[in-house]
Amino acid sequence: MHDTHSSKSRWRLAGASALVLMLLACRNTPEQPEPPAAVPAKPPAAAVEPATTPTPVAAFPAQHLRRAQWSELPGWAEDDHAAAWTALLTSCSTLRNQEPWRTVCTEAQALPKPGRAEARRFFETFFLPFRLTQPDGGSEGLVTGYYEPLLRGSRTQTPRYRFPLYGVPDDLLIVDLPAFNAEPRDSRARARLDGRRVIPYFDRAQIESPATTLRGREIAWVDDPVELFFLQIQGSGRLELEGGGVMRVGFADHNGHPYRSIGRFLIDRGELPAERASMQGIKAWAQQNPAKLRAVLEHNPRYVFFRELPPGLDGPLGAQGVPLTPRRSIAADPHFVPLGAPVFLATTWPLSNRPLHQLMLAQDTGSAIRGAVRADFFWGYGDEAGREAGRMKQRLRMWVLLPRGYPLHGLE
Repeated sequence: MHDTHSSKSRWRLAGASALVLMLLACRNTPEQPEPPAAVPAKPPAAAVEPATTPTPVAAFPAQHLRRAQWSELPGWAEDDHAAAWTALLTSCSTLRNQEPWRTVCTEAQALPKPGRAEARRFFETFFLPFRLTQPDGGSEGLVTGYYEPLLRGSRTQTPRYRFPLYGVPDDLLIVDLPAFNAEPRDSRARARLDGRRVIPYFDRAQIESPATTLRGREIAWVDDPVELFFLQIQGSGRLELEGGGVMRVGFADHNGHPYRSIGRFLIDRGELPAERASMQGIKAWAQQNPAKLRAVLEHNPRYVFFRELPPGLDGPLGAQGVPLTPRRSIAADPHFVPLGAPVFLATTWPLSNRPLHQLMLAQDTGSAIRGAVRADFFWGYGDEAGREAGRMKQRLRMWVLLPRGYPLHGLE
């Protein structure tokens, strides 16, 4: 997270109790997928040597888990478990120094390219499956999709490239709410100073207005405000730069305002029927209604700030700090699924009844990915991935795979 020392010291003088109450009052739960949570500024830890003494893992709350048998996982025997091996190894690059992941990751790294049968035996030997349940005991939830888009961009502003991607503003404050005995669902809020008062950060309309205070924080410009809007929803992407080259950008932070669905907004106002309120349908509507576009985009006050990612990554970085693997990485709620853990999904392909039963790795998070049985499926990069991600909104069942001996608290 970005930090400014002068702002930090001034914040300590502000009225903390009033701030917490004010910030909590303006929060709500997003309706649609959010960009992934902020990732570490350093690259993945794949090249870091393991520590001599493994780090213990605190007991994980397990009231939402039910012990399962492998035979209960639909399609488990038919999946290609080896296809998830790359994702497992990337998870192990950050988990291998923790108990009880140390043994699992050591054994996995000794099998760089197992076959399907060998990979399946590995998971059944070193892991135990647990069915994820809702508070009412139900097993069904929701899966959506996201992807890595490609935009046309420039490192400098031109008449064509005039819509900025902003880096993290210098005046964005991160408020640690638990430090003030507040216990919201999100532990940190975003704010700014107004004299001696701490107030919510600027919303989308203020950030995109001619009077914006963010000038000088641009990291690139793009030619399409709608594509930029959806880049913020996806959380990462690539810019095909004018004059050659590609720039990869990733989520750095956000302005702290709630996400509001413009798809729902368009449906409620009769602009789009529900069956056309997908990403593709919204883009088509925007092309046909340029005069109405600004007001629609400003319905969502949430705004995402980016950072340029280092070249050579195999994919966008997720919240675990490792590159995501297309069709084998998901975003999940870390309150219910340990970050980096294997997860088996039972759902269907977008807009079909065709089963999609697949082993994934929970390597990302998202502000709209809330609850035990909730996932955001990473489809990868490009137009096809975008089509599948934009259409995905199906029922879901989930099982988390935990290493044998994983410490759990409250397991029934």
